[in-house]
Amino acid sequence: MQLIIAAVGHKMPAWIETGFAEYVKRMPPELRIVLKEIKPVERSGSKTAATAMALERERIEAALPKSVRIIALDERGKDLTSVGLSQQLELWQQDGRDTAFLIGGADGLDPGLKARAEGLIRISSMTLPHGVVRVMLAEQLYRAWTITQNHPYHRV
Repeated sequence: MQLIIAAVGHKMPAWIETGFAEYVKRMPPELRIVLKEIKPVERSGSKTAATAMALERERIEAALPKSVRIIALDERGKDLTSVGLSQQLELWQQDGRDTAFLIGGADGLDPGLKARAEGLIRISSMTLPHGVVRVMLAEQLYRAWTITQNHPYHRV
């Protein structure tokens, strides 16, 4: 099973790439994290936020496998604990479909894409830089996996 992180944005600072890579390499081969960077839409005076989000939606959808489970990251999404995410991860592993976590661009995710998602998850109630969200999500996916394995990484 793959855990796909489809993130609008590119050219992240080295410290973001290093942090993200650290958690990716810790994952087991049967539960790999794959990053799909989506080039943001260039903003201009003629493009509204809605137009930019719609164009980014097309790019996101083009990057995803057809039968993937979509989980959108959204400030109004479900607030999961690490244990809650680990329980969800176990359920997803049982059905074997790849799962894609979507991180929107500067204006967020297109409403139609969020409506299509099988779930909305909130990483934080605070506004965070998109690169930091990548690292936090990768760490939480690693933590969730360690919880399912009774690994001591997660201490209660």
